[in-house]
Amino acid sequence: MTAHSAHLRAAGRRASNSTPFQLLARSGLAARGLNYLLVGYLAIKVAFGKGGHADRQGALETVAKTTGGSLILWLVALGFAGLALWRYSEALLGQSGPDGHKATKRLASLARGVFYTGVCATTVAFIIGAGGRSSSDKKSKDYTAKAMHEIPAGRWLVLLVGIGFIAGGIGIAVGALRRNFEKQLKTEQMSARVRRVVEALGMVGRSTRALVFAAAGVFLAYAAITFDPGKAKGVDGTLREFASTSVGPWLLVLVAFGLVVFGLYSFCEARWRRV
Repeated sequence: MTAHSAHLRAAGRRASNSTPFQLLARSGLAARGLNYLLVGYLAIKVAFGKGGHADRQGALETVAKTTGGSLILWLVALGFAGLALWRYSEALLGQSGPDGHKATKRLASLARGVFYTGVCATTVAFIIGAGGRSSSDKKSKDYTAKAMHEIPAGRWLVLLVGIGFIAGGIGIAVGALRRNFEKQLKTEQMSARVRRVVEALGMVGRSTRALVFAAAGVFLAYAAITFDPGKAKGVDGTLREFASTSVGPWLLVLVAFGLVVFGLYSFCEARWRRV
């Protein structure tokens, strides 16, 4: 490493450790928490036949209807921008922890940065009335159809993405049950009781989120295998499938509760995450 690159890296590290940057990243974790609280709440409404979209689109629409909703939405967009910048800084400088500079870790941070950039962009588009108001289910079908019919070997690309979602969901669930997420938290700042509560929230919430990811991946892979984009499902469609099982709406209620728990855990990360 040259002296110039070392100087730039040190400057980047100082910027990422600054109070404004830390607050921005933590606000993003809080925005993520609000999103999952609302998606869980909307999923419960869907379980009991109340209608609406149980996804990010539905969450944005819910916030927009509240007093001061426009301001809240802009703050949410800013939070997701902060979350994206934080992940990009990890991709550039490495994650915290002894193995944070591994290429796999930095690539994972880059992928998350791109994802949250998209979330921020769609939130801004919603606020200014651009990009339409379709559900995640319709968008998933549309994107899958375009990939299959307009991209060479698009069908197999969709299949790989679906398998990636399934594998990622399994990995997240295993990590949640092993409580690997504790390594990312400042547990030394928690009392024993608070730590037990955060552990429980993390295990339940992260496992539920992983289940939804993996289920969406199954539908995406099935769409590729059958060459039928209509089989693909977004978060809304995936959650609705839980209500169509033999146990009726109660499985969806259970999953919705888990998403609410993940929202609460996200607020814990906003407080104690090592950023």
